[in-house]
Amino acid sequence: MKVRTGLAGVAFAVIASAATPVMAADECAGKPSEHRLTVSVSNIRAAKGEVAITIYPDDAKRFLAPKGKLLRQRVPARTPTTSTCFYLPGPGFYAIAVYHDANADQDFNRSIVGMPTEGYGFSNDAPTKVGLPGFNTVRFRVPAGASRTSLRMRYP
Repeated sequence: MKVRTGLAGVAFAVIASAATPVMAADECAGKPSEHRLTVSVSNIRAAKGEVAITIYPDDAKRFLAPKGKLLRQRVPARTPTTSTCFYLPGPGFYAIAVYHDANADQDFNRSIVGMPTEGYGFSNDAPTKVGLPGFNTVRFRVPAGASRTSLRMRYP
């Protein structure tokens, strides 16, 4: 397993860099298809701002990379769990990165030394103690049809 080193906050600048409209939690993002993934993010501390949920395709080079996302939604933060859905192009492997944009500035805020000041998380609840998780730790299988996944928001 290859673990990316460095500060987690630096990579989230990539996640937050492209503005995405805020969508209602019951709207699915993506081109309608028979493959629908519902994503639930638990441990949301406050119902303020929005939660940015980004889906990445099964390509380690695109994970957290500029323009690497497959789909993204920004939904109003709800406590204790925020959920939304995505239409996917098909079954297969995907990865998810999320952050709680508590001040709704569409930026992943960091301290002066680059450490996160807002909540964040990854699919499979991949650990981030020393740096960003490796792609293989966030990658998960989505079956055909409708499915669900959940992850936990972590706060600094």
